[in-house]
Amino acid sequence: MTTLRWFYNRLRSMSPAELAFRAQQSMQKRHARRRMGWLPFVRLDALPPPLLPFDPAQTPPVHFSPDQPVFRHTQSIDQPIDWHLDISTGKRFPLLYAHDVDVRTGNNGSAKYAWEINRLLFLPQLAVQYRQTGDRRFLDQLVATTISWQVENPYLTGLNWYSNIEVNIRLLNWFVCWNILDASALAKTDPAFGTFVDSCWVPLIYQHCTYSRANPSYFSSANNHLIAEYAGLFVAATFWQFPESADWEAYARKGLETEIVRQHSAQGINREEAAEYIQFITDFFLLAQVTADRAGKPLSATYQSTLHKVLTYIAQFLDVNGTFPRYGDEDDGRVLMLDEYRPFNNFRSLLASGVVLFGDPFLKQRAEESAKPGFDLKNYVLFGKAGRDRYDAVLPTTALLGSVLYPGEGHFIFRKQTHNPARPLPDEIYIHADAAPLGYLSIAAHGHADALSFLLHIDGCVFLADPGTYSYQTDPLWRNYFISTRAHNTVCFDGQNQARQAGAMLWLDQYKPLVLNSQSDEQADELTATHNGYRAMRCQHTRSLRFEKDTDTLLIIDYVSNLGKQARQVEIVFHFGPAIRIGQAGQTFNLIHPDTPRRLTLTVASALNTECVAGQIDPVPLGWYSDGFYHREPSPTLRTWLTLLPGQSITLRHRLTVGLPTAAPALQATDSVELRH
Repeated sequence: MTTLRWFYNRLRSMSPAELAFRAQQSMQKRHARRRMGWLPFVRLDALPPPLLPFDPAQTPPVHFSPDQPVFRHTQSIDQPIDWHLDISTGKRFPLLYAHDVDVRTGNNGSAKYAWEINRLLFLPQLAVQYRQTGDRRFLDQLVATTISWQVENPYLTGLNWYSNIEVNIRLLNWFVCWNILDASALAKTDPAFGTFVDSCWVPLIYQHCTYSRANPSYFSSANNHLIAEYAGLFVAATFWQFPESADWEAYARKGLETEIVRQHSAQGINREEAAEYIQFITDFFLLAQVTADRAGKPLSATYQSTLHKVLTYIAQFLDVNGTFPRYGDEDDGRVLMLDEYRPFNNFRSLLASGVVLFGDPFLKQRAEESAKPGFDLKNYVLFGKAGRDRYDAVLPTTALLGSVLYPGEGHFIFRKQTHNPARPLPDEIYIHADAAPLGYLSIAAHGHADALSFLLHIDGCVFLADPGTYSYQTDPLWRNYFISTRAHNTVCFDGQNQARQAGAMLWLDQYKPLVLNSQSDEQADELTATHNGYRAMRCQHTRSLRFEKDTDTLLIIDYVSNLGKQARQVEIVFHFGPAIRIGQAGQTFNLIHPDTPRRLTLTVASALNTECVAGQIDPVPLGWYSDGFYHREPSPTLRTWLTLLPGQSITLRHRLTVGLPTAAPALQATDSVELRH
């Protein structure tokens, strides 16, 4: 019944044109069964010279562990890999026709776990180590791994031919490997490697290009998946000259030029409303631009200026520690995994790439705000020593950062920075307020029901948090919680979401946010916004935020109304970072983080009932935080509530003040709050 309901709701989200397209796709996939196991006999007239200027002598030495992170587990690449195994459950996906494999229910395990190792993100690591050391074992391992993948994944057989985004991530990693190795030259001097290239690698690349072109994600699925498909095919078709390459390149180039504009606002903000996905998506666009530039066939000025705007938004939305505001979905997705340190900040890596491409001093300032290098191994691979020289030649800006408002997109960054001679980075109060749409296209697949939510960081430490994502299809209880309105710092009526969840990645009856006022100056930042997510209940929420910079105070006013005929419970939930300790005195809560001497004092409206919870499961989950895919931990959460009678409206005022311990002496002796589990 659940599956039938999902299909019904999915059909409801489609236009007539999409229904026709899906019918055509379905017929195509039925006919494609006949191609299971297809192995093309294809050769390149000439093997391509490298496009990327990788020089091992000019690259800092690195060492990668054979134990590869796969979410909360590790996979040793020194051991034979079962390409169809979910290592988290021990379940194995069947070797059926790819589009018959059940990847949604969890009956076969988590497809995300299996797909992660099949992205082959570790192969460029092997290529780098071979070039830097000359140790043949690294090359032999790369070759053996690729042959194993080909043997164990016949065309259109098993889950690794199910999703086109996975196909294209493999293409991009093979492109990077080929360039790092200078595989064309190596094939001429190493007969065994030349045989591998001709009999395995080139046919495998051709298979992937063929699949990529035949299985586009159009209409309501035309989100980051479509970007990945265009980027993978564009890079491959530009580099390897198959008979179809010119047509593939033209098709993918047009698609990239269209989607970089369509999927971003005029300010460079991605429309999927999923902050972590921005680094993932931007890497696809970056690889395409680098490839086009190196091939002497650059993408348009519009494409390049849009990419620059995307990078500028990244530079604006990171806090002083490089932490991003965690709105929307995140699944730790990466295009390349050339991480020379962990935890790796791919946003800063992208900013360094932007310095090379655009010579932007502001991007240089944000890329360098860390003890770790902004110009990292990935940038050495993409740009070489000449790119490093261009990076070093750009002088960073040094001004303190201020607030930036994006009223058209519904994203607002209130910020106050002050110099602190005791630390290399400035002190910072950082607030991100969300009055953005739920997500992108008719299904808003990666959006969370978080209208009018906000986050607050002090000196790079998370005080008011977005709890994260945790999982997608395979854990419905937790998927439903982490994307819900109650899991965000906003108002909720009767425990209901602001939109109707019709599947793990399917929202119906999406709300429309409305920014009523926003302004910023040196003294204060202001936002007033509302949304219509509770129109069916005849309830309304409008929120005003005012950040007063002279007193380091955020004032919140919630206007809630019940125009219906039955009483409603109004909840306002405040989710704190997992490191926060709480003290309480009446309606005032003192919040302490171990990594900053400054603390936050929260006073909620006197009309509200309050309780502090952490790690609650029954009757419903509350008080959880996920810092990465498939990981969750209890986190302190303040739940406040009242009953709103029919026809009643009320104004609720809350205050958050940042200060040192001496600013609130009465609270220092307060016992820590007992958290209900």
